[in-house]
Amino acid sequence: LSSSLVGQSYDMGRMMAFSPGWLENQSVWTHMSYKYYLELLRKGMYDDFFTEMETGMLPFIYDENYGRSLLECSSFIASSAFVDPTMRGQGFLPRLSGTTAEFLSMWVLMMVGPSPFFINDETGVLEMQLVPALPFWLFRHDPMAVDNKQHSIRFKLFSSIDVVYFLSQPRNLFGVAPEKYEIGLRDGSKIVVEGPTIPHHLAMNIRRVVFIQYIVAYF
Repeated sequence: LSSSLVGQSYDMGRMMAFSPGWLENQSVWTHMSYKYYLELLRKGMYDDFFTEMETGMLPFIYDENYGRSLLECSSFIASSAFVDPTMRGQGFLPRLSGTTAEFLSMWVLMMVGPSPFFINDETGVLEMQLVPALPFWLFRHDPMAVDNKQHSIRFKLFSSIDVVYFLSQPRNLFGVAPEKYEIGLRDGSKIVVEGPTIPHHLAMNIRRVVFIQYIVAYF
């Protein structure tokens, strides 16, 4: 939330002309809010991040108030300080930069972690490890599933590879690596990897995308 400009010098420029609750004068500056959320996630402050996310990010805002699709980020939201109550909560100046870039960065950190591909210090070769940051409430619950597959979440890696996370018990996944992986190749075969790290040859094929159909990670 931008601060009040009451009592500030007109040397600050155009922002002094804005009504309270509009743009730099006490509005909800969405781009800067998303920067704050992103840094909470980067620093491992997961509880704070997901608390703030539920109260400030677009997926959790009423679209009737926002005034446009929740898939469309905007530069700022008119706050409760704005003089016209019918415009409070509406997003203005839609754009594809800024807020959208921060949201995509948060999505990557949440779903795959900060460094999915890394160089093993001992062997000097590239390997892979998925270390998501996901609260339990984001997982889908299927009471009819068996073999510790009742709680799951799915996404696409590189817009092509299906990835599924299965939880063996209800808990948050905050910086936790899988216990094992099942990797399906496009020729119909599959490979099971025990442990938290995907070895070099499979990591390279995942980077090349075309050889891999799916990845299942068990936590």
